[in-house]
Amino acid sequence: MTTPTSHRAARAPVQQAALLVGLVFLLVGVLGFIPGITTDYDSIEFAGHESGAELLGVFQVSILHNLVHLAYGLAGLALARTAAGAYAYLMVGGAVYLVLWVYGLSVGHDSDANFVPLNTADDWLHFALGVAMIGLALALSRRTTRSRETR
Repeated sequence: MTTPTSHRAARAPVQQAALLVGLVFLLVGVLGFIPGITTDYDSIEFAGHESGAELLGVFQVSILHNLVHLAYGLAGLALARTAAGAYAYLMVGGAVYLVLWVYGLSVGHDSDANFVPLNTADDWLHFALGVAMIGLALALSRRTTRSRETR
């Protein structure tokens, strides 16, 4: 008797991480459009620091901000299909978030340059996301490489 074999290859850990990160970004993007979960939803703007809406009452959001989260989520799902794509998603995405962290610290929160918009909570979340995404890419790609070498 033969056992059925799956034609789907098992996902590498880096792919699983990218998939999870992508799903979280999709969830955050959707939640940013839900009144109640996003406080002061009636004051949401398309872009700019004038948006008074805050996800979970903490993270300042706008329609643009939510759309970026949705796009990041979709990118994570698409790039998680391959280990190389997942690695690139986590590394480049993490680097973008670190740049966004520096940008958030550099521009005044009431400045017209704060078009995303960003507040202090966003700034430090972006730092944590950048470090976590890069850390996942590095740690999990090493694991994948090591597991291939031992086969």
